[in-house]
Amino acid sequence: MRRRLYYMLPDIPSARAMLDELLLARIEISHIKFLAKDKTLPPDMPDCSFLQRTDIVHGAQLGMVIGGIVGLGTAILLTMFPPDGWTIRTAAILLVALGGALFGGWASGMNAAAIPNTKLEQFAPRIAQGQVLLIVDVPPSRVLEIEEMIQKRHPDFAFGGIEPPMLAFP
Repeated sequence: MRRRLYYMLPDIPSARAMLDELLLARIEISHIKFLAKDKTLPPDMPDCSFLQRTDIVHGAQLGMVIGGIVGLGTAILLTMFPPDGWTIRTAAILLVALGGALFGGWASGMNAAAIPNTKLEQFAPRIAQGQVLLIVDVPPSRVLEIEEMIQKRHPDFAFGGIEPPMLAFP
């Protein structure tokens, strides 16, 4: 499990220096991401992926829950009031609930793909002004060490917060 730290950096050269310092602190490059306006990052710096930029994951999760509930409700109604000549079994209930969850996840995910990530919207005005968002995932045991390192070397970098730990099995 890792903790996600957010920092606002003043510009791309500062982001480059921070990348080098994090690599020297033995943070893997796969755990470091930058978000700048309109693809202004150099190609050798790790950029946020489509999944991180949009709300597609959250939308798909929400759609699966709602679709599953609606599918289960529909299946229960079909068992209570079956169409003439039909017999509905337990497997059909589960299949309809699963179908509802899959459809809900797909439909909601497609809608959420067009929406910017709600966790990052607080940083949007400063990114539009040319600042760069650093997103770094660190082990919980190293959070204080990394925060102190950044604060000591770059007191002008704005701490954007820490994301609460995510459960492995919600």
